[in-house]
Amino acid sequence: MKGILKYIKPYGAFMALTLFLKFVAAMMDLLIPSLLAKIIDDIVPTREVRLVFVWGGIMLLCAVFSVTTNVTANRMAEVSAGGMTERLRHDLFSRVTYLSAGQMDDFTVSSVVSRLTSDTYNVNRMFARMQRLGVRGPILLIGGILITMTMEPRLTLVLAAALPFIILIVTLVTRKSIPVYGGQQKVLDEMVRVLQENITGVRVIRALSRTDYEKDRYDEVNQRLADIEQRAGRISAASSPSTTLVLNLGLTAVIVTGAYLVQKGEAGPGVIIAFLSYFTIILNAMLGITNIFVMCSKGLASLRRIFEIMEAPEQMPVLLQDASRSDAGSAEPPLVEFEDVTFSYNKKGENLSHISFSLKKGESLGVIGATGSGKSTLVNLLLRFYDVDQGCIRIDGRRIDSIPYPELRSMFGVVFQNDYLMAASLEENIDFFRGLSGEQIGEAAGYAQAQQFIREKEGMDARVAVRGNNLSGGQKQRIMIARALAGGPRILILDDASSALDYKTDAELRKALHTHFKDTTTITIAQRISSIQGADHILVLEDGRCIGYGTHEELLESCGEYQMIYELQMGAGGEAIRAGHGKSLNGEEVRKNEG
Repeated sequence: MKGILKYIKPYGAFMALTLFLKFVAAMMDLLIPSLLAKIIDDIVPTREVRLVFVWGGIMLLCAVFSVTTNVTANRMAEVSAGGMTERLRHDLFSRVTYLSAGQMDDFTVSSVVSRLTSDTYNVNRMFARMQRLGVRGPILLIGGILITMTMEPRLTLVLAAALPFIILIVTLVTRKSIPVYGGQQKVLDEMVRVLQENITGVRVIRALSRTDYEKDRYDEVNQRLADIEQRAGRISAASSPSTTLVLNLGLTAVIVTGAYLVQKGEAGPGVIIAFLSYFTIILNAMLGITNIFVMCSKGLASLRRIFEIMEAPEQMPVLLQDASRSDAGSAEPPLVEFEDVTFSYNKKGENLSHISFSLKKGESLGVIGATGSGKSTLVNLLLRFYDVDQGCIRIDGRRIDSIPYPELRSMFGVVFQNDYLMAASLEENIDFFRGLSGEQIGEAAGYAQAQQFIREKEGMDARVAVRGNNLSGGQKQRIMIARALAGGPRILILDDASSALDYKTDAELRKALHTHFKDTTTITIAQRISSIQGADHILVLEDGRCIGYGTHEELLESCGEYQMIYELQMGAGGEAIRAGHGKSLNGEEVRKNEG
């Protein structure tokens, strides 16, 4: 929480000026009732109309000056609060982008969204309100009490008797409200999650006729949010009425006492009228201070949630020491190497168990296995979204935990299993803010077999809808493959990237990769054997374990699981290939035998 000071510091002088203007305006407000008392008790009895107008003009100037400085200070408060919140939101977003995948899993996407939106808004309101009332309220309260003491100490004592009760009310409200506001934000996180799921999956929900069910699910979390909001509202709502009751009781006592003093001739009418004005000022100041505490309760609860992310420890730092292979000799090390890698997401069980393989520059690896066998986990570890529990992963002989993230990620071109497209042009989706030339983008689209449908879409300037909803599954995959190829990666990862492609397009894509990306090491995760049978190495996974590793022909002889998948997918045509009719990266022989 101390980190908030660095966001306040750049606006220190600006905030000091704001607070000074608030101080001046408060002093003007305090001066006006004294001027009124002087006019009533001292000027009016002289029957000098000119003096009445002079002192009345002074009162008017004080009022105008107070309003002007207040408006200026309020606007300045909004500027500095907005600037501080903008920097805080920027740094929070930046920190989120560098959270490890495990930390993001713990915080959850919905919670991060609400912290970036509603929590930063609460902090903004706290900063602004504290500048607007943080000086004005206490000055009016303390100044009003001091001035009234010089005017009529006995009436001031009546007023002061109410203050301890008000302090007690504010303390109780603050103590109870902070935990409630923290709980409110947690329920809001859940509501954001439900909204995200429904908006993202609206087509599936409608297709399966689950609209009413999702309405009920949303109503349930909405009701819980409403309940906790009402609870928070009841706590904060009790503050102002309770404070007002105490102050009104004090005001009643002041009026009765003042009337008694006027009747005895111990106080003038002007003093009593001024005292009532000061009492109103003090009342409003106390209400303002109460509101500050309520707003601070929200803001502090939100700050705690924000700094949970900002101060989250770096889970996967880059090692500073040399972590190259100790046995590295003159021979060129493998480009990619998994050495006895074991990993679990929740540290219970094993999502990958003792996986080892190596790939040289330009070699290809196909990965196949049932759903949940660990195929995508292998990609997550290679990109260092998670750190291994046991073993190590090397690139060019260097442990990946010693390679700076920008350098590491620049080596890859990746198409994830659940990738996404922006609501932008086709060209912007392929470029993805990398500043690639039109020639690079066009070539990549050609290699990805996307040129024909791009022409049908009226070229690279054609707009892509949100999540690519105006494209077919195969079109989306080809655009994402073009994006991965456009940067000329050293290592290309295709995670089920051709599942929506027809066999002909899939074969042409593999042929283009074989022809134009000979020096690129390719890792292809697929459900279809035809997509990987031409790879230099094939890894068969089952429940996170390697149950087969070798070439297509070797696995047909040695791996029962691979044989079963092959028979199911290739049918009778597969027998001819297994009998020795050869393999081909582009799939031509496969189609001949299937024919």
